[in-house]
Amino acid sequence: MSHAHEIGSTNFDETLKSNNIVVLDFWASWCGPCKTFGPIFEKVASRHTDVFFGKINTENEQLLASVLNIRSIPTIMIFRENILVFAQAGALPENALEDVLTQVKNLDMNEVKAQIAKEEAEQVNKINT
Repeated sequence: MSHAHEIGSTNFDETLKSNNIVVLDFWASWCGPCKTFGPIFEKVASRHTDVFFGKINTENEQLLASVLNIRSIPTIMIFRENILVFAQAGALPENALEDVLTQVKNLDMNEVKAQIAKEEAEQVNKINT
């Protein structure tokens, strides 16, 4: 039984909006490292039922992968409260994926949002000066 859901352009936005933490695996059937990482992704997904795990086939979803600047696969992206908090190309070992998930769960999202607001304000100041 798969613990990861197929995600595409039709359900991407809704998935991010309706789940607190979303872990996405960008992959393709011809990608050797993706095939190696797939079972690790599934295994970690099976242990974290409080997290939404999704797989995006970059062959079928080329526009979505392009919009998200996916340059190599596999790539892992993790969103929390609809904010991208982690992105990394390459297959992660099981313990590394577990560590990242723990860090994402422990994030102070008020702090993250404050940092984003600060960065956005600095960008506006640069534009206005």
